[in-house]
Amino acid sequence: MPSEPLEVEVLDRGVLSFRGPLTMENVTPFMNAVRRETAPTMILDFSGVPYLDSSGLGSLVSAFTSCAKAGRRIALTGVNKRVLKVFEITKVEQILLMFPTLSDAIEAFTNAGTA
Repeated sequence: MPSEPLEVEVLDRGVLSFRGPLTMENVTPFMNAVRRETAPTMILDFSGVPYLDSSGLGSLVSAFTSCAKAGRRIALTGVNKRVLKVFEITKVEQILLMFPTLSDAIEAFTNAGTA
């Protein structure tokens, strides 16, 4: 049984919005979208991601690690309770920068240089 597709929308430079589950079947479009983005700070809007599996979690950690090695940052926004629970159980929430909303993340990064 095929899973729901993962839709990727580029909202702005460095801002990607995802709709659909981040699962083994959808890791490739997720990683391709993240690799194409070259902004120093990348904001991943997960408000449309209902759940993820271990492959999705692994791809997210891989993206985070690759960006960190390149001196870039990733922030997540709109993470629901189900996805957050997976992050907490696996202790991944300790390494990820998360904001409640996309506007919170954009404001934080916009004001970071003026503080």
